[in-house]
Amino acid sequence: MEKEHLGELEELILLLVVMLKEEAYGFAIRKALKEQANRTVTIGAVHGTVNRLEKKGFVESDMSDATEVRGGRRKRIFTVTASGKKALQKSQDVKVSLWTQIPELSIGNN
Repeated sequence: MEKEHLGELEELILLLVVMLKEEAYGFAIRKALKEQANRTVTIGAVHGTVNRLEKKGFVESDMSDATEVRGGRRKRIFTVTASGKKALQKSQDVKVSLWTQIPELSIGNN
């Protein structure tokens, strides 16, 4: 159930969860934030954000199988829910609408 709008970090993380697919776990999300958005955040900020998104119903999580590479530890893998996709679409729609109403900021008007 959508309770509020998406903050910037929430939106970025939701987009990365969609992009990363079955590799959408804390460390991979943090790494992708740096690579894709040039944002450096702590792993705690990533976990806090995905926990908040899960409470809002925008993501779900499942534990992966344990792997030897991780010393037997499991990963918490995130997936975007239908509500999460709807929130992303709504956020995109609002931004596109605003951008198109500001001709001097439109792409191609340099």
